[in-house]
Amino acid sequence: MYPKYILTSARMEADSVFESEMRVHSSLLVNGDHIQLIWVKFDPDGNYPIHSHPHEQISVMLQGRMRLTVGDEVEEIGAGDIWYAPANVLHGGELLGEDPVVFVDIYAPPSASIIEFLEHLRPRSIG
Repeated sequence: MYPKYILTSARMEADSVFESEMRVHSSLLVNGDHIQLIWVKFDPDGNYPIHSHPHEQISVMLQGRMRLTVGDEVEEIGAGDIWYAPANVLHGGELLGEDPVVFVDIYAPPSASIIEFLEHLRPRSIG
């Protein structure tokens, strides 16, 4: 988990938590005063549902393909592509192909709901 200044893909995956309904692995990489960075990996059979939230989001696709919707725009995207979802604008996508879909999300301002969601998924030790 954070804080780390150099973020390797192996560390991002190792620190991730898994949400079984959407089949997504997520890791909170940076939780700064003004920004959050989240690593996200959807299994090929995963689900990135249409949703919105009160914070702005910029995302960079690292791997895979997806038919992305942001507001009224729909486009097939892949590694190296970027999208911007303004606050309260619907966005999500249909995963395409046999490969995982991996991207990083940048949120501003930081969202307590993201931290709560990820912490809720983290396994708790017993005892």
